[in-house]
Amino acid sequence: MAKANEIKYLTAIKTEKPRKKFCRFKKYGIKYIDYKDGEFLKKFLNDQGKMLPRRITGNSLKYQRKVAQAVKKARQMSLLPYVTDLLK
Repeated sequence: MAKANEIKYLTAIKTEKPRKKFCRFKKYGIKYIDYKDGEFLKKFLNDQGKMLPRRITGNSLKYQRKVAQAVKKARQMSLLPYVTDLLK
């Protein structure tokens, strides 16, 4: 019979808490989202060129809407692709 301190688990036990998401726009005081800055907007797109949701990026509702508008403008001006295989 195994003792309490000899019990081994198949997977590691998580001891650290997951990091809390934050809105980077509020934290860093960014007021304006520039649609001409394609490299910054790529952080909010996945590999296929789709917008990442708020639950993944951590943006607040206000800034997620502004990011969405900026991405749409950038796509219309051909600064960002609508669809791609490997964006990043």
